[in-house]
Amino acid sequence: MDLINWKGILESLLFAAGDEGLSIKQITTVMEIEEFEAIEIIESLKMDYESNSDRGITIIELADTYQLATKKENAVYLKKLVESPNTNTLSQAALETLAIISYKQPITRIEIEEIRGVKTERPLQTLMAKGLIQEVGRQGSNGRAIIYGTTKEFLDHFGLKDLKELPPFPEKMEDDFSQDEADLFFEKFQDQFNNEQ
Repeated sequence: MDLINWKGILESLLFAAGDEGLSIKQITTVMEIEEFEAIEIIESLKMDYESNSDRGITIIELADTYQLATKKENAVYLKKLVESPNTNTLSQAALETLAIISYKQPITRIEIEEIRGVKTERPLQTLMAKGLIQEVGRQGSNGRAIIYGTTKEFLDHFGLKDLKELPPFPEKMEDDFSQDEADLFFEKFQDQFNNEQ
């Protein structure tokens, strides 16, 4: 297999990994290659992105993981997208995810998905893009999962001084919190969000 195919495989893996990123060990294990080969492929793919001004993404290294990221020079357009009137409203999935993070932070994606019962990658990306949540650290266990928390922008948006001003949240959400109760809570959260628009 030539280098171009290896780069295509790596690009697919990084895209699928999203903001979790991949460590060198994960890359070498999945691609069944040596560490020096993985580094060579990463650097070659990164050079492809950097040398071609038509490309909008690059590879960054963050906390010993590699991930795809948008190029800094395109930040002004990404900001316009986030601030566009059409992107002000949040989907039900994003609102549910935001509510869970705001009450249960610090929290990982897996923990959010255990509460919601569905995948949460897309809502997390939306909330990160809107500046309502941020990465606040990494878990010490295997995989070093990203830990999420809300931002100052979240507090500003809802007119809160701190998280203590959030309305009461059902204490037994994971155990006794029925779907009807969950729907009602998230509706109230959505109403509050929409009223702040």
